[in-house]
Amino acid sequence: MAAMLLIGLLLVIGGCNSSSQATLYIGGIPDQDASILQARFEKLATYLSEELDMDVEYVSSVDYAAVVTAFRQGDVHMAWYGGLTGVQARLAVPNSVAIAQRPSDENFHSVFVAQKGLGITSLADLKGKTFAFGSESSTSGNLMPRYFLGQAGLDPEQDFASVTYSGSHDKTWKLVEAGSSQAGALNRVVWETRKNAGEVDLTKVEEVEVTPPYYDYHWVIRGDVEETFGSGTIGRVQAALLKLRLENSERDKEIMEAFQAEHFIATNNANYAAIEEVARGLGIIKD
Repeated sequence: MAAMLLIGLLLVIGGCNSSSQATLYIGGIPDQDASILQARFEKLATYLSEELDMDVEYVSSVDYAAVVTAFRQGDVHMAWYGGLTGVQARLAVPNSVAIAQRPSDENFHSVFVAQKGLGITSLADLKGKTFAFGSESSTSGNLMPRYFLGQAGLDPEQDFASVTYSGSHDKTWKLVEAGSSQAGALNRVVWETRKNAGEVDLTKVEEVEVTPPYYDYHWVIRGDVEETFGSGTIGRVQAALLKLRLENSERDKEIMEAFQAEHFIATNNANYAAIEEVARGLGIIKD
């Protein structure tokens, strides 16, 4: 009898230790160079581990779709998504919640760029040219550029000489700069950051047009994380993200500079309803 009680006690203790040692896995769409993403998310994982007093680890992904798949399968509990992939992730995992974004994500823009010297000064001039989008799952590198091209009366598959998917924003402007594509569309924040850093050869590539604003990047967390990490986890994670401020400390500064922002702000699922509507209208979301 005593032996059975001892075994039962050990099982209970073992179960408690397993729960307390659970790891919160975070991810993010690979929209920029891998070295930038690695530094961004690993620093954030370290911060969240300390702030939440739990193990937090970053899981890298090869492409946008893989981050949605990992979220659906439970291999990633929270991820940094674009507008489209965030909608796809929430549709795949009911009760998931959009919890934070940067101030710029309330009024996000794509930018169309072209090889210099081709006389491309408007979207209409893109007709007959070779064109590079980013990832097929990208909001600012594919979904919204397609939408605004459509508003200008252009169908990429019909009106462009060819369509290429670069896979990331950095690769898009580099393809145009190298002459591999005559024009392309990408995230304006990435474009401005690389341009201001002197990384873009402005004798070879130039800005054509900036789109109207839309909602884009945001953090999405699975609704069932509280079953694993305890009641109130979603609120605690959101509070930890919103606590980050560029001016707070050198650690916060490094993290927020990696996200190209001064801080995060709260957001909610309803903010991305227009993105879902556009995606369904273009046939990118079908179910």
